[in-house]
Amino acid sequence: LKSNPSNNEEKEAQTQLTKSDELQRLHSQALSAYQQEDYETAISLLDEILAVCVWDAELRELRAECYIKEGEPSKAISDLKAAAKLKSDNTEAFYKISRIYYQLGDHELSLSEVRECLKLDQDHKQCFSLYKQVKKLNKQIESAEELIREGRYEDAISKYDSVMKTEPEVAIYATRAKERICHCLSKNQQPTEAIKVCTEVLQLEPTNVNALKDRAEAYLLEDLYEE
Repeated sequence: LKSNPSNNEEKEAQTQLTKSDELQRLHSQALSAYQQEDYETAISLLDEILAVCVWDAELRELRAECYIKEGEPSKAISDLKAAAKLKSDNTEAFYKISRIYYQLGDHELSLSEVRECLKLDQDHKQCFSLYKQVKKLNKQIESAEELIREGRYEDAISKYDSVMKTEPEVAIYATRAKERICHCLSKNQQPTEAIKVCTEVLQLEPTNVNALKDRAEAYLLEDLYEE
């Protein structure tokens, strides 16, 4: 305005200043809501700010944190992926994306994202630690699936037992391992054991189609046609 004063531009400048003040106020409220663990309100306020400040990586990372706390991991991933593109060398975003995928049981995507982090910083301690864990688990699962394809069911069961030892904390890996063990036992003509393990899986996931099919096969071997 100082360089080129005019009524039109003054109006525009005042409008922008007013909007800027409003966004700063919303930002303060969003931070306050986040600190008070009112994540729903924080998300709503951040939605308003990000509608204007589309390219703000920090705001997207903050909203991703809120989504994680609210149990909406897929929305958090979307914001973190945007933040990883908007801010160069954003190792933290790649690390968080990898962790979320890992917690969701998607070890392959987790491995892919943590590698992106290490490409930016090969000495990143958190990423390297996660990389070692995911790589080991990924290798065991791939190896177990290969054994199943070869019909080596006893060896595959042993390998899936190792998967459960490698990751005892994240429950989804134990459930998936048991689902595959149930399949191996059914294919290996061990119906009693298969029924037991399949039932364990179905208590956790009543609509697990694979476990239902494998238990049905096991029931057939035992001549339990009604079941």
